Amino acid sequence: MTIKKLKWGIMGCAGIAKRAVIPGLQLSGLNIAAAIASRDLDNAKRTAEELNIAAAYGSYEDLLADDSIDVIYIPLPNHLHREWTIRAAEAGKHILCEKPLALNRKEAAEMAEACAKAGVLLSEAFMYRYHPRYAMIKDIIASGQIGEVRAIRSAFTFNNAGDKKNVRYRKDWGGGSIYDVGCYPINAARLLLGQEPKAVTVQALFSQEHDDVDMMASGLIEFDDSVSLSFDCGMWAAFRNPLEVLGSDGIIEVPSAFVTPTPGSGNFFVTSKGERKEIEVAHVNAYTEQADHLARAIAGNDAMRFDTADAIANMRVIDACLESARTRSRITI
Repeated sequence: MTIKKLKWGIMGCAGIAKRAVIPGLQLSGLNIAAAIASRDLDNAKRTAEELNIAAAYGSYEDLLADDSIDVIYIPLPNHLHREWTIRAAEAGKHILCEKPLALNRKEAAEMAEACAKAGVLLSEAFMYRYHPRYAMIKDIIASGQIGEVRAIRSAFTFNNAGDKKNVRYRKDWGGGSIYDVGCYPINAARLLLGQEPKAVTVQALFSQEHDDVDMMASGLIEFDDSVSLSFDCGMWAAFRNPLEVLGSDGIIEVPSAFVTPTPGSGNFFVTSKGERKEIEVAHVNAYTEQADHLARAIAGNDAMRFDTADAIANMRVIDACLESARTRSRITI
């Protein structure tokens, strides 16, 4: 069945939009990056010209008023996700909102309710999970090749601490490493185990130089059957993003678990019966895959793989992690 190309409006000129999401849309056969808005019209025009986007607006309201736009992508700072998701829903637009979906579970639930009431789809932008290797990894786990899952380990760190004006370092804007990158290991463990955690314990480095946000955090997230995720995340550490699933009889190792910029970067390794094999995965653009899935869901050709209930559940875990880090205690979910 032929699907009409969807026109996307980009709300803001964030780096992730310019560097990854817009190029991903431009590789898509189902979607078009049709308009971009900024509160600075000159910035919107410059970005539109640089990225070959047809329309530029000097306010988010003007973007929502464009009747030709089908989908709004929201890469705004975290504290603005709730407001602009609800306003986009009320304007009849489908929405792809950056992770984390909101500042807390309550906000996420309000966003989901507004979208359901408006009859529009809301998707949280965890692009990594649309890469085909995660379906492959889930199949390997289900097949018993590595035996029973005993533990998951993951990390996502980078060093941007010198950029003191970055939005990640505004506490009231939802800054901090748990919100920014810790959400990935949390989301991945929930995805691979197919269950929700029972308790969390997190220790964090809160930096007065960076508005008291968590610049580094390490945590233990407890699931059923005595399985746990041990993770760390940070914005003041060397770059890495691995994931490991430890089984009773083998191991799955994903050296670059969340970003796959180059051919080969999506490959992973499976050790089973003492033999370690590299699993080669065709190179795809995860941002394109994410947008194309949403387009098919909007057209009614595919069910949403990850609904708003999943996003709310992920925020519930993030809430607990932040509470644990602040109180230095184990939090039961």
